[in-house]
Amino acid sequence: MSSPLASAAGPIALVAGLAFAAMDVARLLTADRSLDRIDMMRQTPFVVANALYWVVFVGLVLALVSVYLRYAARTGGLGAVGFCFALVGTLDMAGNMWFDGFAAPWIADVAPGAILAGGSGMLAVGGLSSYVLFALGWMVFGMAGWRTRMFPAWAGIAFIVAGVLGFNAGLPPYGIPIGLAMAALGWWIWHGTPHRWPSAR
Repeated sequence: MSSPLASAAGPIALVAGLAFAAMDVARLLTADRSLDRIDMMRQTPFVVANALYWVVFVGLVLALVSVYLRYAARTGGLGAVGFCFALVGTLDMAGNMWFDGFAAPWIADVAPGAILAGGSGMLAVGGLSSYVLFALGWMVFGMAGWRTRMFPAWAGIAFIVAGVLGFNAGLPPYGIPIGLAMAALGWWIWHGTPHRWPSAR
Protein backbone atom coordinates (compact mmCIF):
# COMPACT_ATOMS: atom_id res chain seq x y z
CA MET A 1 0.00 0.00 0.00
CA SER A 2 1.43 3.43 -0.92
CA SER A 3 2.03 5.95 1.80
CA PRO A 4 -0.12 9.08 2.15
CA LEU A 5 2.87 11.19 1.07
CA ALA A 6 3.34 9.12 -2.08
CA SER A 7 -0.36 9.22 -2.90
CA ALA A 8 -0.43 13.02 -2.56
CA ALA A 9 2.88 13.60 -4.36
CA GLY A 10 1.28 15.59 -7.17
CA PRO A 11 -0.55 18.20 -5.06
CA ILE A 12 2.36 18.40 -2.59
CA ALA A 13 4.90 19.04 -5.33
CA LEU A 14 2.63 21.53 -7.10
CA VAL A 15 1.90 23.60 -3.99
CA ALA A 16 5.44 23.39 -2.60
CA GLY A 17 6.97 24.38 -5.93
CA LEU A 18 4.67 27.35 -6.44
CA ALA A 19 5.22 28.52 -2.85
CA PHE A 20 8.99 28.23 -3.29
CA ALA A 21 8.98 30.28 -6.49
CA ALA A 22 6.58 32.86 -5.05
CA MET A 23 8.68 33.36 -1.96
CA ASP A 24 11.80 33.97 -4.04
CA VAL A 25 9.83 36.60 -5.97
CA ALA A 26 8.90 38.14 -2.60
CA ARG A 27 12.56 38.22 -1.57
CA LEU A 28 13.41 39.97 -4.82
CA LEU A 29 10.70 42.58 -4.34
CA THR A 30 11.57 43.29 -0.68
CA ALA A 31 15.31 43.69 -1.28
CA ASP A 32 15.76 47.48 -1.38
CA ARG A 33 19.02 47.89 -3.30
CA SER A 34 19.06 51.62 -2.52
CA LEU A 35 19.99 50.76 1.07
CA ASP A 36 23.31 49.46 2.27
CA ARG A 37 23.48 45.81 3.29
CA ILE A 38 22.98 46.34 7.02
CA ASP A 39 20.03 48.72 6.64
CA MET A 40 18.38 46.39 4.14
CA MET A 41 18.72 43.49 6.58
CA ARG A 42 16.89 45.55 9.20
CA GLN A 43 13.83 46.12 7.00
CA THR A 44 10.87 44.09 8.31
CA PRO A 45 9.52 42.97 4.89
CA PHE A 46 12.97 41.71 3.89
CA VAL A 47 13.48 39.93 7.22
CA VAL A 48 10.07 38.25 7.01
CA ALA A 49 10.62 37.18 3.39
CA ASN A 50 14.00 35.67 4.25
CA ALA A 51 12.56 33.78 7.22
CA LEU A 52 9.70 32.43 5.08
CA TYR A 53 12.20 31.34 2.44
CA TRP A 54 13.47 28.78 4.94
CA VAL A 55 9.88 27.63 5.50
CA VAL A 56 9.37 26.92 1.79
CA PHE A 57 12.62 24.94 1.81
CA VAL A 58 10.87 22.60 4.24
CA GLY A 59 8.05 22.29 1.72
CA LEU A 60 10.56 21.57 -1.06
CA VAL A 61 12.04 18.72 0.99
CA LEU A 62 8.58 17.26 1.59
CA ALA A 63 7.83 17.47 -2.12
CA LEU A 64 11.09 15.73 -2.99
CA VAL A 65 10.40 12.93 -0.49
CA SER A 66 6.83 12.44 -1.67
CA VAL A 67 7.84 12.25 -5.34
CA TYR A 68 10.58 9.74 -4.60
CA LEU A 69 8.31 7.57 -2.44
CA ARG A 70 5.78 7.47 -5.25
CA TYR A 71 8.29 5.96 -7.69
CA ALA A 72 10.95 4.39 -5.44
CA ALA A 73 9.85 0.82 -6.11
CA ARG A 74 10.73 1.05 -9.78
CA THR A 75 13.61 3.51 -9.93
CA GLY A 76 16.21 1.20 -8.41
CA GLY A 77 19.60 2.24 -7.11
CA LEU A 78 20.06 5.11 -9.54
CA GLY A 79 16.81 6.68 -8.41
CA ALA A 80 17.90 6.35 -4.79
CA VAL A 81 21.23 8.02 -5.59
CA GLY A 82 19.48 10.93 -7.31
CA PHE A 83 17.08 11.34 -4.40
CA CYS A 84 19.88 11.29 -1.82
CA PHE A 85 21.94 13.87 -3.72
CA ALA A 86 18.98 16.24 -3.95
CA LEU A 87 17.99 15.67 -0.31
CA VAL A 88 21.49 16.36 1.05
CA GLY A 89 21.92 19.44 -1.13
CA THR A 90 18.52 20.86 -0.20
CA LEU A 91 19.01 20.26 3.51
CA ASP A 92 22.43 21.93 3.36
CA MET A 93 21.06 24.99 1.59
CA ALA A 94 18.07 25.07 3.95
CA GLY A 95 20.51 25.39 6.85
CA ASN A 96 22.17 28.30 5.07
CA MET A 97 18.80 29.96 4.53
CA TRP A 98 17.83 29.40 8.18
CA PHE A 99 20.96 31.34 9.14
CA ASP A 100 20.09 34.16 6.71
CA GLY A 101 16.48 34.26 7.84
CA PHE A 102 16.87 34.06 11.62
CA ALA A 103 20.49 34.57 12.72
CA ALA A 104 21.68 37.23 10.28
CA PRO A 105 19.12 39.91 11.27
CA TRP A 106 20.13 39.52 14.91
CA ILE A 107 23.81 39.75 14.02
CA ALA A 108 23.09 42.85 11.93
CA ASP A 109 21.65 44.50 15.08
CA VAL A 110 24.22 43.45 17.68
CA ALA A 111 27.39 43.03 15.62
CA PRO A 112 27.01 44.62 12.18
CA GLY A 113 30.76 44.50 11.69
CA ALA A 114 30.55 40.71 11.52
CA ILE A 115 28.19 40.97 8.56
CA LEU A 116 30.39 43.47 6.75
CA ALA A 117 33.50 41.38 7.38
CA GLY A 118 32.14 38.55 5.27
CA GLY A 119 32.71 34.83 5.77
CA SER A 120 36.02 33.09 6.30
CA GLY A 121 37.33 29.78 7.58
CA MET A 122 34.72 27.14 8.34
CA LEU A 123 31.87 29.60 7.75
CA ALA A 124 33.06 30.10 4.17
CA VAL A 125 33.48 26.34 3.70
CA GLY A 126 29.96 25.69 5.00
CA GLY A 127 28.45 28.41 2.85
CA LEU A 128 30.19 27.22 -0.31
CA SER A 129 29.20 23.61 0.36
CA SER A 130 25.52 24.56 0.46
CA TYR A 131 25.66 26.25 -2.94
CA VAL A 132 27.66 23.44 -4.56
CA LEU A 133 25.65 20.58 -3.06
CA PHE A 134 22.31 22.23 -3.79
CA ALA A 135 23.19 22.73 -7.46
CA LEU A 136 24.80 19.31 -7.83
CA GLY A 137 21.97 17.58 -5.96
CA TRP A 138 19.23 18.82 -8.27
CA MET A 139 21.32 18.21 -11.38
CA VAL A 140 21.88 14.59 -10.34
CA PHE A 141 18.21 14.22 -9.40
CA GLY A 142 17.20 15.48 -12.85
CA MET A 143 19.57 13.10 -14.62
CA ALA A 144 18.66 10.11 -12.46
CA GLY A 145 14.93 10.80 -12.65
CA TRP A 146 15.14 11.08 -16.43
CA ARG A 147 17.24 7.93 -16.77
CA THR A 148 15.02 5.82 -14.50
CA ARG A 149 11.82 7.26 -16.02
CA MET A 150 10.72 8.62 -12.67
CA PHE A 151 9.51 11.53 -14.77
CA PRO A 152 9.60 12.53 -18.46
CA ALA A 153 12.60 14.01 -20.25
CA TRP A 154 11.35 17.62 -20.05
CA ALA A 155 11.22 17.40 -16.25
CA GLY A 156 14.73 15.95 -16.12
CA ILE A 157 16.05 18.79 -18.27
CA ALA A 158 14.16 21.34 -16.16
CA PHE A 159 15.76 20.07 -12.95
CA ILE A 160 19.23 20.00 -14.51
CA VAL A 161 18.92 23.60 -15.71
CA ALA A 162 17.35 24.67 -12.40
CA GLY A 163 20.20 22.97 -10.57
CA VAL A 164 22.81 24.91 -12.53
CA LEU A 165 21.00 28.18 -11.82
CA GLY A 166 20.41 27.01 -8.25
CA PHE A 167 24.09 27.49 -7.43
CA ASN A 168 23.01 31.08 -6.71
CA ALA A 169 19.73 30.10 -5.02
CA GLY A 170 20.74 32.01 -1.90
CA LEU A 171 20.05 35.16 -3.93
CA PRO A 172 16.76 35.94 -5.67
CA PRO A 173 15.62 35.16 -8.33
CA TYR A 174 17.77 32.05 -8.78
CA GLY A 175 15.56 29.84 -6.60
CA ILE A 176 12.56 30.38 -8.88
CA PRO A 177 13.55 27.74 -11.48
CA ILE A 178 13.67 24.94 -8.88
CA GLY A 179 10.24 25.92 -7.62
CA LEU A 180 8.73 26.05 -11.09
CA ALA A 181 10.31 22.72 -12.08
CA MET A 182 8.86 21.07 -8.98
CA ALA A 183 5.45 22.67 -9.55
CA ALA A 184 5.38 21.49 -13.17
CA LEU A 185 6.31 17.97 -12.08
CA GLY A 186 3.55 18.09 -9.48
CA TRP A 187 1.02 19.11 -12.12
CA TRP A 188 2.17 16.27 -14.39
CA ILE A 189 1.87 13.72 -11.59
CA TRP A 190 -1.54 15.01 -10.54
CA HIS A 191 -3.10 15.33 -13.98
CA GLY A 192 -0.84 13.20 -16.14
CA THR A 193 -0.59 9.47 -16.71
CA PRO A 194 2.65 8.41 -15.02
CA HIS A 195 1.48 4.79 -14.85
CA ARG A 196 2.17 4.48 -18.57
CA TRP A 197 5.89 4.88 -18.06
CA PRO A 198 7.75 1.54 -18.21
CA SER A 199 9.76 0.33 -15.24
CA ALA A 200 13.45 1.25 -15.12
CA ARG A 201 15.91 -1.48 -15.94
